[in-house]
Amino acid sequence: MLEISEKDIMKRLQFDNPWWMSQVGIDKRYGQMPRRTYFDPFIARVKDRSVSRAVVLMGSRRVGKTVMVYHSIDSLLKAGVRGQNILYLSLETPLYTGIALERLLELFTTAFSHDRDSELFIFFDEVQYLKGWEVHLKSLVDSYVSYKFVVTGSAAAALRLKSNESGAGRFSDFVLPPLTFAEYLRFINRESELIDSTDSLSNTVLDIAGLNEEFVNYLNYGGYPEAVFSETIRENTQQYIKSDIIDKVLLRDLPSLYGISDIQELNRLFTTLAYNTGNEVSLEALSISAGVAKNTINRYLDYLEAAFLIIRVERIDQNAKRFKRAVTFKVYLTNPSMRAALLGQVEADSQAMGQLTETAIFSQWQHSENMTLYYARWKTGEVDIVSLSSETQKPTWAVEVKWTDRPVEDHSQLNNCIEFIRQNPNVKQPIMVTTRTITQEITYREVQFRFILSSLYAYQLGKNILRHKFNKQKQNVSE
Repeated sequence: MLEISEKDIMKRLQFDNPWWMSQVGIDKRYGQMPRRTYFDPFIARVKDRSVSRAVVLMGSRRVGKTVMVYHSIDSLLKAGVRGQNILYLSLETPLYTGIALERLLELFTTAFSHDRDSELFIFFDEVQYLKGWEVHLKSLVDSYVSYKFVVTGSAAAALRLKSNESGAGRFSDFVLPPLTFAEYLRFINRESELIDSTDSLSNTVLDIAGLNEEFVNYLNYGGYPEAVFSETIRENTQQYIKSDIIDKVLLRDLPSLYGISDIQELNRLFTTLAYNTGNEVSLEALSISAGVAKNTINRYLDYLEAAFLIIRVERIDQNAKRFKRAVTFKVYLTNPSMRAALLGQVEADSQAMGQLTETAIFSQWQHSENMTLYYARWKTGEVDIVSLSSETQKPTWAVEVKWTDRPVEDHSQLNNCIEFIRQNPNVKQPIMVTTRTITQEITYREVQFRFILSSLYAYQLGKNILRHKFNKQKQNVSE
């Protein structure tokens, strides 16, 4: 049997690295795509040689990891790094199957006479396709301290598990979530047309109908950059998102990582969760609906959360007390577009818009660090989002999420919030209540409320979270 020759491997490497030739950059398709808001902190991590660590870029499928790697290579080239000092290869390429990272790296360094002290940038894309990748990568990081290694992978659960197990002190994780609503608007070049954001603290909606239209589009496909730019994908999200994103995680990544034998069980559970995103569920009800034992349901929920597919939110009572034995909780998809892929796209007046609006707002919060949110529910009422102080465990602020203007017209629908405030007087006012088309401030039963468009709130939330997050990181670096 013939083995793949080194000549054939080098030929493929040259094809994947056109910048090895002078005056050649990245493919124009990638160069023309807008950069994620995450790009600046990511490229800073890539260029940082003060610590000998590999950067592990992880996230769910199709959120733009490979494109961000190409943008990084483009940035390095424009900063004066020689093209022959950069190696990119995708381990999804069949030609590389079964070939050790060490051998691929050796072919590259030998071709250009690099030594151990050369300052090289090495990008391994889709690293989960190499068995034992974490052991190989740790060895490379220890052996070549002058090389900067960057790896990406879509099997997020597997990457996180292996990175924590084997990469302590050697790997630096970088999580790339789906697009925020603000990023989506920037990608389609409608941000300035729909919102006046000249004042970072207060945004004015210039076209309510247009903003809401794009918010519905965001719910249907807007979390995935490639879907934003492809009309073919937008018209058939069920084939694209379901088969290429959801099915690969449910049918391949998770079963191979956790040894799941009954894949259909996991599939039924995820479909049930997608249908109920934003609703309160219980282990008992999920067990009956999916036909799966409760202890198995619990394990599957852990797996789905580790794969960045869902977020679980705990319940508190009217007095903001947590339950010792949580029998009910809420589950949100990390990306509302997954529900449309499984169950069909929604329109502005669809029955599911309320729960998907809540899901979209929670999906903005996943971009935040160290923010634990709850929902309050008691016999006579509920408040959708509550934040507890990490020090006092007392509620600091609350938000009620609606895709309707009814609370503006019928203030009695705010009585749940009134009850909660009566028990928790330190909650910051005005209480935020999202609406479909109305912005207004009122005082009702001595409590202040601010009505804000759900679409605008999602926009501001995603934009401000990332601004605060990355400004804080810059400040920490400068200090």
